[in-house]
This record gives sequence, C-alpha cells and structure tokens, in this order.
Amino acid sequence: MTEIPHVLILGGGFGGLSTSTEIRNSLSSDQVKITVIDKKDWFMVGFAKLWILNGSRTFENSIGSLQELEKKEINFIKEEITSIDLENKNVKTSKQSISYDYLLISLGAVLAPEKIPGLVEHGFNLYDHNQLLEIRNKLENIESGKIAISIMGMPYKCPPAPFEASLLIDSMLRKMGKRDSVEIHFYSPAPITLPAAGPEVSKQILDLINSERITFHNSSKIKSVESQKLIFENGEDDFDLLLAVPPHIAPQVIYDSKLAKESGFIPIDRDCKTSFENVYAVGDVTSLVVTETAAVPKAGVFAEGEGLAVAKNIIGKIQGIDDSTLFDGKGGCFIESGKDTASLIEVDMFTNEKPTTNLTESTPENLSKKHDFEKERLTKWLS
Repeated sequence: MTEIPHVLILGGGFGGLSTSTEIRNSLSSDQVKITVIDKKDWFMVGFAKLWILNGSRTFENSIGSLQELEKKEINFIKEEITSIDLENKNVKTSKQSISYDYLLISLGAVLAPEKIPGLVEHGFNLYDHNQLLEIRNKLENIESGKIAISIMGMPYKCPPAPFEASLLIDSMLRKMGKRDSVEIHFYSPAPITLPAAGPEVSKQILDLINSERITFHNSSKIKSVESQKLIFENGEDDFDLLLAVPPHIAPQVIYDSKLAKESGFIPIDRDCKTSFENVYAVGDVTSLVVTETAAVPKAGVFAEGEGLAVAKNIIGKIQGIDDSTLFDGKGGCFIESGKDTASLIEVDMFTNEKPTTNLTESTPENLSKKHDFEKERLTKWLS
C-alpha cells in the first residue's frame, strides 16, 4: 500500500489557511494528510486590530479558532517550531519531530521593536494586539498634546494600516470633542506615503490625511526613541503619545535553516518555490521582487493568493500532473476613513510587467465589503 503523502504547513495565517483549505477541498484524507502548526490557536484578519483600537470590536469577537481545522480533517498542532531540517525533511517543535513530503512555510513576519533603542520603554506597538486596549485607554484620556505615528522599518505588514489608524484616531478624538487640542503627526522613512502603491495613489492618500489635519513627515528614518522625543537621522521631534510600527524580521528558525539571510526574508518567485525540493514559502515571511523598486506588499490578501497557487501545484504533483501554477499578483487593501466609509487600493503586480494600482472612491459600500472580506475568510477557513 502506498503511503499517503503528508503536507506540513508552518503557520495558520492567510497563507497557511488558504493552502490547507484548497488542498483539502480537492483531495480527501485518503489521498493526502495535512497538518498545520502554529504557536497560537487563533486566527485574526489583521485589520480587525483597528476596530479593537477604536472600541467598535473586542479581541474575542475578532478571532477564529484554528482547532476548527480538525473538522475538515486537517490536523492542527499548537506548538512552537524550533527547527526546520530541509535535508532530512522534518520539522521539530517544542514537543516532537514531524516528517513531511511537502512543506509550506507561512510563518509571517516577527515584530522587532527591540531593534529601535528606547522604543519598548517610551512607545506603543501599534501592531501588537496585546497593547491595543492600553493604547485606546491613552487615547480616551489624552486632553491635549501631540500623537506621533511612526513607521520604523520597511517593508511592514498591511501598508495602508498606519494611515487608517491615523484617520480612525482622528475620528475618535472628534467624537470625544478633543481633536482641536490634539495634533496628529505621521512619520515615515519613505519619500511618499505608500511606495508600493506608486506616486499617484500616494498623493491621494497624502491628500486624504492632510484633509483631516494629519501632518505627514516623509524621509524620517528613526534612530532611537527617548522620553517624549523621536531621534531621526535628520533631526528630532517631540511627542506625548507614540504609536509605532516597529521593524519586521523573519522568525529566527528561518535564519537558522539558512532559508534567508539574517534580517532578510525568504526569496521566492511567482511559483513560491524555495531552492529545496517540494518546499514552498508564502506571505510575510517571503520577499517576491517585481521590479528594482517594487516587491509584493506584505498583506494577507497576497499571502492568500500565493497559498492558492502553492495548493494547486501540490495537488497537481500528488495527482501526477506537473503543471506549474503562478501567483497572479492581484489583490486589494482597504483604507477606512473614520467616517463610516472606506476606499480600496486595487493592486495588480504583474499584468503590465510592473505593478499597477488604483484607489477607489471612499464609500459606505466599500466599508461593507471590508466587513464581508473578514467574514468570508473566517467562514470558509474556520467554520
């Protein structure tokens, strides 16, 4: 009897869930064994953090349980991954060693606030779900002063999210009647708001935040943080409340296994293959360069698309069809305005040999689509 091939998936985020679900929808448990490993047992669509921040959502109502995968005959293991042995085709966790025939690495990016001296002591991590309630408490209690929102490393996850955060905070302060006494300043190391979206969309986003009296400071590369002071390469500025997007790195196990150089990400092409046979990588843990100045953004929708391409390739190999499916590079990211509307940045990374982007009008319908996007993923993957 032929042994059933084993697909091992590291990470239960967009990439891991889209891949595991697509494979299981096409092949039964008699045809393929699927295992997902993650150190946490829940999944959240990242933009829900902003709803927790502004008080319209709780953490508990924003997550799906990865244990639900078992109902689809997808094994789930909640353990820390300690090593990846690519030569011998096995992965070690804190408790066991697991062998595989096909491996997908979708471990995401790690937030590294410790890389900026003083940040942990003097600022908040806007992307850490554990800090959201404390940030909200600070916002509710601020009476006057200066809020600084600072991107402290690139690339970072969900490129529009910090701009959305600034608009939602603006809206919160207006509702509390405190906006006129609180300044909001936005600092980015980039020369324009959203380099991945190009100059035209970046200008539209700049106009959007400027219209709400949010001041954008470009080319502000952070060196360190002191008490109520940001130290940049080209100057300094003060703040009363600092909300930072810290540098992102790959998990240490990726560097240990030599899949990426220190502080870098796993390089992939549109087939999402690594240099090791039957080993794929998708999502925020990877770098997919499109042109000299552009790479696929670190956003869940692109990890999902890459995961679908990998799933189709693995399904084909198991069925004996050697047909390489490529990631199509299409996706979109929402930008919520704080006024019960949202825009959509529509992205096509490859059709015209360079990325093309378009920013739609800000409408209530797009905000509904944003809610639907979250609901659809939680439903199709974890219910």
